[in-house]
Amino acid sequence: MEFLTIGVYGYSEEEFFKTLKDAEVDLFIDIRQRRGVRGKQYSFVNSTYLQQKLKEVGISYRHEKALAPTTEIRNAQKVADKQNNVLKINRSELGNVFKEMYQREILADFDFDNFLKEILDMKYKNIVLFCVESTPLACHRGLVAEKLKQLEYTTRHITK
Repeated sequence: MEFLTIGVYGYSEEEFFKTLKDAEVDLFIDIRQRRGVRGKQYSFVNSTYLQQKLKEVGISYRHEKALAPTTEIRNAQKVADKQNNVLKINRSELGNVFKEMYQREILADFDFDNFLKEILDMKYKNIVLFCVESTPLACHRGLVAEKLKQLEYTTRHITK
């Protein structure tokens, strides 16, 4: 079993789903709090459409909201982005405040044992953790992948 991560920024719809298929993803785990994006460019990852498209290409979908950063954590990153004069879509790295809050409030309380048992029981081989940012350093999915690595699971980031 391998955990992959992917963001959507930089992909077209066709490229995004082809990348998932090429990586032989069989379980797509959406770890966003809000499962939608503004604007037309990335509307293909809005929840309803995304789930239908994944079903069409034979990939199971799961929303794991417990791994999503809270509004408070996201707002702390927005403040840091504003101070650094950077837009979310252009962010290359999460701020220390976000990382600390996410580790303390999300990762420390998340039941990884039960989560992993459920996935193991279902015999998935290639599981992708999804959020929107293009690079895992700029996204909480990178922090989740690091935690999984500490738990001795193989992780790999799909980047464009």
